[in-house]
Amino acid sequence: MGFIELLQSIIPTALFYSAPLIFTALGGVFSERSGVVNIGLEGLMVMGAFVGIVFNLTFADVFGAWTPWLSIVVAMVISALFSVIHAVASVSFRADQVVSGVAINFLALGLGVFLTKQWYDKGQTDMVSQPFYTTDVPLLADIPIIGPIFFQGIYITSYVAIVLALIAWYILYKTPFGLRLRAVGEHPMAADTNGINVYKLRYVAVIISGAMGGLGGAVFALTIALNFSHATIVGQGFMALAAVIFGKWHPLGAMGAALFFGFAQSLSVIGAGIPFLADVPQVFLLIAPYVLTILALAGFIGRAEAPRANGDPYIKGSR
Repeated sequence: MGFIELLQSIIPTALFYSAPLIFTALGGVFSERSGVVNIGLEGLMVMGAFVGIVFNLTFADVFGAWTPWLSIVVAMVISALFSVIHAVASVSFRADQVVSGVAINFLALGLGVFLTKQWYDKGQTDMVSQPFYTTDVPLLADIPIIGPIFFQGIYITSYVAIVLALIAWYILYKTPFGLRLRAVGEHPMAADTNGINVYKLRYVAVIISGAMGGLGGAVFALTIALNFSHATIVGQGFMALAAVIFGKWHPLGAMGAALFFGFAQSLSVIGAGIPFLADVPQVFLLIAPYVLTILALAGFIGRAEAPRANGDPYIKGSR
């Protein structure tokens, strides 16, 4: 296999696996930049996957080719509403944010599996008939060398994720809203003194993380899993959280880390076609993303500096 053919097999697959992580990690960046730790990204992905699959199965005959796009929108809305539980517990009731996030993970999985059993009378849903499909980008796919690598046989959701990362960077660093959000995460009392509603911004940030987590889960379900069960989302939310930390709570850094973890996930699929990985047992390629996640955090977390007020509940008037 030539070098170009190797890249052509690696890059689209890595982008394919990275997209759900990018979406979810961006949500984590918004939440944690506001000062709210969101361990519940895994649960938000589960909820998004569940809603996306159920909507797709229910309305595939009604909306046809538009079904997957509408599915991810509905998944975003429901997951955003679901994340309000975490916002109420963490912001209004000032509960331990880690415990609240863990509860979200358990609640989402339990609710999804229970409703699947009730509605489909089995432990998993049927396979969707209207998933996302690979496509060639017009004109760009015809560019020599670059076209076959980046623009042929790709999922549009992969490039939507990259565009959203750029939009998130612009919002956080180039708009008044982003400045206020970061101020709330760094020094909430100073922000409050300047007339910024700390509670409101933290609610907004957590709800954004819910929508993005739901988007990530729905995209994963509609491109990779194609159905929902208890094992549809297995650690992707925690990988996204690791991408937030590895990316230094920056949208573009989180995107880069998600691309790295997405590449690690793709090794189990493309490993047999890579000469120096062809003889590696499949089980090692399957655990590679989790091992790399641990190694990345173990070597990096001590040098990563979170927003100062991250994880600290804010009591108005406190010092």
